[in-house]
Amino acid sequence: MINRFIHKYYNHQQTIGSLILRNVVSYHQKEKTLDQSNTTTFKPFSLSREFINKYKEKKAPFGFDILGELVYKRTYSRIKENGVNEEWYETVERVVNGTFNMQVNWFVKKGIKFDYNSLASKAEKMYEKIFTMKFLPPGRGLWAMGSSITEEKGLFAALNNCAFVSTRNLIRYPSKPFTFLMEASMLGVGVGFDTLGADGKFLVLGPMENKEPLLFTIPDSREGWVESVKLLLDSWLLRGKVPVEFDYSLIRPEGSPIKGFGGYSSGPESLKTLHQSLDEVLRKRKGQPVTTTTIVDIMNLIGRCVVSGNTRQTAEIAFGDPNSEEYINLKNYRLNPERQSYGWTSNNSVFANIGMDYTKVCERIVENGEPGFAWLSNMKNYSRMNAMEYDKKDFKAAGGNPCLEQTLESFELCCLVETFPNNHSSIQEYCETLEYAYLYAKTVTLGKTQWEKTNEIIERNRRIGCSMSGIAQFINSNSLDTLKKWCEIGYKHLNRIDRQLSLEFQVPYSIKKTSIKPSGTVSLLAGATPGMHYPISEYYIRRVRLHKDSYLLKGLIQAGYKVEIAHENPVNMVVEIPIHAGHKIKSVNQITMWEQLSLAAFLQARWADNQVSCTVSFDVEKEGPQLPVALDYFQYQLKGVSFLPRSSDGAAAYKQMPYEEITQHQYETMKSNLKPVNFNSSIGEEPTPDKYCDSHNCTIGTSSVVESELLNPNNQ
Repeated sequence: MINRFIHKYYNHQQTIGSLILRNVVSYHQKEKTLDQSNTTTFKPFSLSREFINKYKEKKAPFGFDILGELVYKRTYSRIKENGVNEEWYETVERVVNGTFNMQVNWFVKKGIKFDYNSLASKAEKMYEKIFTMKFLPPGRGLWAMGSSITEEKGLFAALNNCAFVSTRNLIRYPSKPFTFLMEASMLGVGVGFDTLGADGKFLVLGPMENKEPLLFTIPDSREGWVESVKLLLDSWLLRGKVPVEFDYSLIRPEGSPIKGFGGYSSGPESLKTLHQSLDEVLRKRKGQPVTTTTIVDIMNLIGRCVVSGNTRQTAEIAFGDPNSEEYINLKNYRLNPERQSYGWTSNNSVFANIGMDYTKVCERIVENGEPGFAWLSNMKNYSRMNAMEYDKKDFKAAGGNPCLEQTLESFELCCLVETFPNNHSSIQEYCETLEYAYLYAKTVTLGKTQWEKTNEIIERNRRIGCSMSGIAQFINSNSLDTLKKWCEIGYKHLNRIDRQLSLEFQVPYSIKKTSIKPSGTVSLLAGATPGMHYPISEYYIRRVRLHKDSYLLKGLIQAGYKVEIAHENPVNMVVEIPIHAGHKIKSVNQITMWEQLSLAAFLQARWADNQVSCTVSFDVEKEGPQLPVALDYFQYQLKGVSFLPRSSDGAAAYKQMPYEEITQHQYETMKSNLKPVNFNSSIGEEPTPDKYCDSHNCTIGTSSVVESELLNPNNQ
């Protein structure tokens, strides 16, 4: 009966995927036409050459010696029209021009009066704040803002870090959550999802037998890949559908460069594998209800495909029932060995209930670090987690993003921006930085995506995650009390800024404004420790992976840096860089699990009205038994948390780990053998898009925090 209703509900839709694809293209053409119709009424915003020339010869203040510059050139330096890669002053120019172009477009479309001179003054100040790394847009913004991705293609979704989608209404829209995750992931957006669609009512029907299959020739585009998955899933989940077969002949061959989005094509093989794997998963369930495992398998298989033969990276987080043995054991590969080849693509967390018994779940955490915890009731009911902000603002919230710093509704995207308090000399200077950081993020909410439901939520919520990084360094240089004052003064200042910008843009106030993101490469640019996390050591080796053909390798080798073939994939090379995190700064091994949880709770109460992304490392033997008690205490102070088991002997768990602790003597010895690096940027190379949430903690399971696992799914 239910499936007959579904068939009736969908009988108006076209069965030929190419017609649907044309509708998607038509939507983008309509938006582009609307934009072009206004180009005669305003001039594109551009910082003056006189202003830019002041910064042309200035040295960019990249952090951590050569590491910040290397990560910038690998990840964010786009190719210019003359075939040469951008320098830092040019990247900042592109980002700022793109930001203010979005504002000008908005003002013109809405008929809002504005003054170019006033915008130019703000733009110059924003430029100075980004150039000197007082704040930075998220990796997605540094990579895409002001590029052809936004200026020509209008793909503003690529500016957002992360999203969430619920499967609760799977019975009405069977393929929609899965195709949303796939398209968002291919745009560089990490996606969270739940397992609520496994309600025991919705069946895997399977295509009609003995019927002529539908042949779909897959266009060589993001939309084409997504449409192929939609057709395949619909053939299994909707009544009355014929089998689907695919023609892959239009897909570019393996190794072809992906212009604009960076990386290289994997060819059609990864998509073929996805289609075959989805067929296998659904065939096993034919005639039976969709299960939790079915949902997570489909999402994870899509994630593996998006990785696309080592050319892309993916971020997923699954949310499930803490009382479900099936869900809790998804990453128990002794019970589910078949999931080992793709289960790594998502972090798995539970929707924890206040007052629950945490003992059983903690047994799994001690073994492999998962699942993490998200308290949805706290996410819905609180802004900052203090007694004053029980406001129920987020009553429509359904989950969070892969790093769990943002509360989100289903189909909602989030935009982050990162500030560095330790790069400021006073709270007055920091508050000024907050104005321009927030202006960047609020501007991003003006851009439309290709998803109508997403646009409706963004327009209503205008959610922003203005974050802090380098918190460990700030506490080390100042005090926790100083951080408390900066948080409280800064948060009040952001409220005033939001009211001002909302009136200026004629949009609603932002439902929430602050978070603590885990960061990663963005904080490396600025020489900051990531988010609230402490470094592995005061002195350590940071390993960075580069494609074997990268133009960056020659300069590193000539300067004396150790470069070797990546053990997990000979296509990549690994560079070792010695790092000094800060004078006498504590390491993560020197602070207890309780201290880390306390700092997260402090920031959740004083700063983050969204959430604090916190991965707590703990000593398995000493602190493992204390996990249930710790969660009992902190369930009233946090919205989410994950854990990372740490062995007592501190031995390296993997070859070529991204971080390796060293002594001061080892650091000084390594440094003494190095020369200045000269990167030859005359050879144009598209940047490789970074991890979607800028953190290795989000990209792969917290049980295996190491970049190489992403590239080698069998390395468990």
